Amino acid sequence: MRMIAVVKFIAIFISSLLILNTAFGASWPDKPIKIIVPYPPGGGVDAVARTYAQRLGEMLNVNVIVENKSGASGAIGADFVAKSTPDGYTFLIASPAEVVVGPIAGQKVPYNPKTDLTPISLIGETPLVIAAHPGVPAKNISEFIALAKVNPGKYSYGTPGNGSSMQFAGESLNAIAGLDVLHIPYKGAAPALADALGGQIPIAIVGMPPTIAHAKTGKITILAVTSEKRSSAMPDVMAVAELPGMKAYRFTNWMGLFAPSKTPSDVLSKLAISTAKIVREPLIREKLLSLGVEPIGNSPREFSEFLKQEYSTYSKIAGERNIKASD
Repeated sequence: MRMIAVVKFIAIFISSLLILNTAFGASWPDKPIKIIVPYPPGGGVDAVARTYAQRLGEMLNVNVIVENKSGASGAIGADFVAKSTPDGYTFLIASPAEVVVGPIAGQKVPYNPKTDLTPISLIGETPLVIAAHPGVPAKNISEFIALAKVNPGKYSYGTPGNGSSMQFAGESLNAIAGLDVLHIPYKGAAPALADALGGQIPIAIVGMPPTIAHAKTGKITILAVTSEKRSSAMPDVMAVAELPGMKAYRFTNWMGLFAPSKTPSDVLSKLAISTAKIVREPLIREKLLSLGVEPIGNSPREFSEFLKQEYSTYSKIAGERNIKASD
């Protein structure tokens, strides 16, 4: 009898949870939603977050607030969300740095990106660019590879820092193409790009958005993009992946939506569906493309599979090229 009573109690408890979960999903959202951006205002992730948040608020008929919590290469904002109550009202729009690249490169973070954050949807991605000072006698990546091969050790490339996705892109190019191009880490993308514009370094590997205007005026030459295909923002610029033997070469800055682990599944599903609808709307799509971002809006399962591939790619390169984040 005692065992029967225990079984009945468990059954009632599970049923109650299911009822509460259904009721929760039906009423969500009934108060403002907060989206954390782990970088300062004005950057690429912030611009995407604000475009997305405004439309999400309109769609869900609730205020969606974007809050910037920057520092530690995105880890401060990511940690805030990872430790937030999983009630469906706090989310993170992350880049590769705080959930994939930094931890793989050895950055110490106070959260586990694989277990403390739940992927919802990949909003979009933008390629990195391999940009050259006009004084470099190469108009595209094929010409630069040929140039670097006959001049081993002569050329260098600047990135936003040790352990950045840009260093991974540069070291992967060195490995696959058999080059000896020296990595020069900077403290951020802006100084790396500034030195490439000024000719202090021949090459910079940085995000696309800040290079577009300089490329149009001829102040810098975009040798290639690092996505698997050409970017609609720069259709005349080839992708590294177009080269023979480079089909698997792919590095992007992406913007993904995450929730604290244990956030109700029906909320995650509803938010993923809303995200997919938003990024496919013509006005939102046009806005994202103007920022150099290719809209995606996939499912939680698809985003999870994408992240597994990212972990695999970056882990392999980190081991082969001994890439480590700055202390």
